[in-house]
Amino acid sequence: MPQQTEGALAPDFTLPTGEGKDLSLKSLRGKKVVLYFYPRDNTSGCTKEACSFQENLDRIRKAGAVVIGVSPDTSASHLRFAEKYNLTFPLISDEKKTLAKLYGVWKKKSFMGKTYLGVVRSTFVIDEKGRIMKIFNNVRVNGHTEEVLEVLEEN
Repeated sequence: MPQQTEGALAPDFTLPTGEGKDLSLKSLRGKKVVLYFYPRDNTSGCTKEACSFQENLDRIRKAGAVVIGVSPDTSASHLRFAEKYNLTFPLISDEKKTLAKLYGVWKKKSFMGKTYLGVVRSTFVIDEKGRIMKIFNNVRVNGHTEEVLEVLEEN
């Protein structure tokens, strides 16, 4: 499974959003992109993370960036999640886990003695030319948006 590195060209993708429209990374060249992977819609940590990005969206945009959330949930699930929490940034449906595997975040996890494959909460900050500026692996939700903002506002 590929493991992405800082400075590398971010793998391109074209996948559907909650609204059912296709979104590609290439179409966002010229802007910084905060591409964050999360395990599942409507779980406590994922909801807290999404709401934190939403609350800070103005600052993120002022830094020249857009936010894109990615999980294996369906487009319909993303649409309900976005509506429930008033999320105005795109959520990409990665049902086949293609993007999660490409970015190296589909990994073995364990919970209560059980081992399974799942999305490891991770964020990739991508520059205007499509290169990975910063990778946050095994993200802890509390304070994460601030970490991302520091990277965006420094560059």
